[in-house]
Amino acid sequence: MSYSLLGRSFVKEIDFTPADWRHLLALAADLKAQRRAGAEVPRLTGRQLAIVFEKASTRTRCALESACREQGMGVTYLDPSGSHMGYKETVRDTARVLGRMYDAIAFRGAEQTTVEELAAHAGVPVINGLTAQWHPSQSLCDVLTMQEHAPRGSARISFAFIGDARYNMGNSLLLGGALAGMDVRIVSPQDLTTSPEVVAAAERIAAETGATITHTDDPAAGVRGVDFIHTDVWVSMGEAEELWKQRAEKLADYRVTAELMAAAGNPRVKFMHCLPSFHNRDTALGEKLYQELGLEGLEVTEDVFESPASIVFDQAENRLHTLKAVLVALLAR
Repeated sequence: MSYSLLGRSFVKEIDFTPADWRHLLALAADLKAQRRAGAEVPRLTGRQLAIVFEKASTRTRCALESACREQGMGVTYLDPSGSHMGYKETVRDTARVLGRMYDAIAFRGAEQTTVEELAAHAGVPVINGLTAQWHPSQSLCDVLTMQEHAPRGSARISFAFIGDARYNMGNSLLLGGALAGMDVRIVSPQDLTTSPEVVAAAERIAAETGATITHTDDPAAGVRGVDFIHTDVWVSMGEAEELWKQRAEKLADYRVTAELMAAAGNPRVKFMHCLPSFHNRDTALGEKLYQELGLEGLEVTEDVFESPASIVFDQAENRLHTLKAVLVALLAR
């Protein structure tokens, strides 16, 4: 490989340069094309990945396991009951044990400090599958998806993230978009917006890539002219259920509705969501929230989620290709 990320960890976007980001995106697109053509060449045969999840997942676990098997890797999944990390054994000790047995570790859990400590002591690459603060595997996937669906000949992709921007998706989409040189809009109430530290990091990157960064609390203004509108759930895993009513009141004007999509003024605007999404009453929690809040669909309405503008399942598929690219980039010699 002429460009190497060999041996690096993948824990947050700030650790990477725009050139690193472009390399990972190009590698993901290439691996996706190879897979679809039936011509993928396994480059990780005989390697081993430990997946350590404090939080359950559909897309992240399935993408990692599929990526490993298609690239010839072995994989071990440890759910919250499968490890003593943080209870009977320190994160540092767990890192040093797993680093002796595996070629890489993927972590998904609450605190960014945990994945950073794993990376500091494992001696092998560590991949962040989600923390409360960062979700780099999702932002890489989202940038790839936007590049695939961008209008032909567009000089620069423009997108808005709408909702609570204080946590992983707001942070990671802001940094991922800045690394890719995009027009990034963060649309949220002022008390739910990105921290000054994350904004400063994004602005440093934007100065190099030509990205533009806008923060606004006006949904209609924030989405005007964009190519893509992103959102996320209003209450994350691990947060108290009592927050649903509070967030629903705070974010009522930030729901992605047909009217908000129309406010983009772009008939080709696309809708994106990292999933799972509360867009109807067809789940136990969706029905419970309907009974409590009276909303059929929370952060996005059913008519938007199921519309031709929705590319959420293209987005979900790309978790496989981008996580595979991360594994290959960090481990293939």
